[in-house]
Amino acid sequence: MKIHSQLITLLLLFPLLNGIAADWPTYQGDFARSGVSPDPLPRRLAEAWTWRSPQRPQPAWQGEAKWDGWNKVYDLKARQIFDRAFHAVAVGGRVYFGSSADDQVRCLDVVTGRELWTFFTEGPVRFAPTIVEGRAYFGSDDGVVYCLDAATGTPVWQQRAVATDRRIPGNGRVISNWPVRTSVVVQDGIAYTTAGMFPSEGVHLVALDAATGAVKWRQVQNDLPAQGYLLASSTRLYVPAGRNNPIVCDITDGRRLQVVEGAGGTYALLTGDMLVFGPGKTGQLGAVEEGHKDQLATFSGNHMIVRAGRSYLHSDTELSALDRARYLELARERRDHSATQGELSKQLRELAKKPDSAAAQQAIKEQLADLGRKIDAATEGMQNCVLWRT
Repeated sequence: MKIHSQLITLLLLFPLLNGIAADWPTYQGDFARSGVSPDPLPRRLAEAWTWRSPQRPQPAWQGEAKWDGWNKVYDLKARQIFDRAFHAVAVGGRVYFGSSADDQVRCLDVVTGRELWTFFTEGPVRFAPTIVEGRAYFGSDDGVVYCLDAATGTPVWQQRAVATDRRIPGNGRVISNWPVRTSVVVQDGIAYTTAGMFPSEGVHLVALDAATGAVKWRQVQNDLPAQGYLLASSTRLYVPAGRNNPIVCDITDGRRLQVVEGAGGTYALLTGDMLVFGPGKTGQLGAVEEGHKDQLATFSGNHMIVRAGRSYLHSDTELSALDRARYLELARERRDHSATQGELSKQLRELAKKPDSAAAQQAIKEQLADLGRKIDAATEGMQNCVLWRT
């Protein structure tokens, strides 16, 4: 990864100053990570102030391998990109962000950019804090979950996510054996987070009382890491798993429901009953509907915004807009046709073993040919759902 500037800059544009912007209390605005605000943008944006860090962010992962020799995939995309910048949130006239460079969380005045308070941890803070009911929640590579008074930065409570305080070298630093490598989601009085990145050591999904930090429940997994911004609905937690595919858990007890199919990555978006994630090895976002394990569709891009029936995609080289409703309708048709095609192919193989089945085999072959044409038509229709690209 290349960072060309010695100074990392946080800019604030004037709509916030005029009080017309809604609060942005967590990364991407909400726990679906939608990235959508109801506030309109003015015709012209003007810089209000600038905060500069004397140090670059210190990402946990420096980049992907050059190629996947086993699968012969070249020019691999970086899939663990959750901490390459300082992510800011804004609530009540204040801006909050954590730093992987100096292990601090900062609070700035939204009007002037003046620093109101700072709080030091014992390790890099890789994710934006979550601000709920006047408190700031976040975790650190020191393995601790913190709850601060959002107005003053005074600690309300802090809880080691895993009781054992074991330290190891990591990224040129000394960090916990169970660093907090996801964000903290706070919903209905419970704070959810994870700790640990080595499955062999146990990766913990933990629910804490948001008022006291007391542990409500804990689930430990030994097959996948947990790295990236957590997502949540009213019934589910979605846990990004670094280069692996996201894990879906029951929000009431953390019980694993499934690991979705895809190409991995720490970016994720929850839109309706659909999880979009990636960017995989080649810059592809996969979409999986709730209750399904397999991908319904894939999109070329690194990030997506969904608004008013459209999907807006950002890739390395372009922005594009998609007729989302029509695209998903055709994707479901293609999925159903493919499932029927698979069943008929299985029947055809069984008939081939039987004598005097030529007529039945021919009938199935004709059905398969018709399904193939329908699948091709649906695929072509999906390609025609692009409304514009630039």
